[in-house]
Amino acid sequence: FPQTEGRAANLDLISIYTDPFIIYIYIASTPFFVGLYQAFKLLNFIDGSYAFSQGAVNTLRNMKFASLSLIGFIALALFYIRFFAQGDDPAGPTALGILASFAAAVIATASAVFQKLLQNAVDLKSENDLTV
Repeated sequence: FPQTEGRAANLDLISIYTDPFIIYIYIASTPFFVGLYQAFKLLNFIDGSYAFSQGAVNTLRNMKFASLSLIGFIALALFYIRFFAQGDDPAGPTALGILASFAAAVIATASAVFQKLLQNAVDLKSENDLTV
């Protein structure tokens, strides 16, 4: 349990979970779960043979925006840890934040590239469907 060690050793659960940083982390996890849902949705498009559809392009766009917003949330959390958490060693959370930001940046970049390629393929497919 969180009240067994560290700064929260003498606090109850209500005091621990009403900490503004903990609330921020719960809110900041929303883009991660949105991106995870969009990845699952994209896999369902691929499984259902709808990989080259506008829905798949929109799903990739949503994944890109979720990854970019996750990077922003992580950057704000790192700023808070670095400048407002005096007396703590910020090296571990900073390294984890940089690693998570890098992973999210890779996902955002891959999503953007695949979105552009898939949009071109969808446009080509719709153009070929109009040709007899």
